This record gives sequence, C-alpha cells and structure tokens, in this order.
Amino acid sequence: MAREIFIDIPECIGCESCVELCPDIFEFDEDEEKARLINPEVEDEECAQESIDTCPVECIHWADEE
Repeated sequence: MAREIFIDIPECIGCESCVELCPDIFEFDEDEEKARLINPEVEDEECAQESIDTCPVECIHWADEE
C-alpha cells in the first residue's frame, strides 16, 4: 500500500529541490512558483523521504504524520 505525501503549499518557497530529486512525485507550478504533487500516493518512498529531508522550509510531510 502506497503512503501519501503532503505539501504545505503556502510554506513552499519554490526552491525546486523536491522536483529535481523526485520528478515522478513533484512538479513545479510556474504560475504559482511553488512545487505541487503529481500524485500524492507515493511508490518510491525512499525518494519521497529524501525530498522531505532536503526541503529547506520543511513543508513536505507524510500525510499520516501530520
């Protein structure tokens, strides 16, 4: 069963680190200048966790750990 990930969009500063690390999970919204999820149900938990750990403003979380 895939875990779900969450981005606190208002907190996102648009650094794109998550997009660079996991382009299958995240994409960059050019209009909003923020990251957004392609699909919240994550298959590659290792990559998602790296994005969580790398986010400079800690706005990415596992949905079950909010």
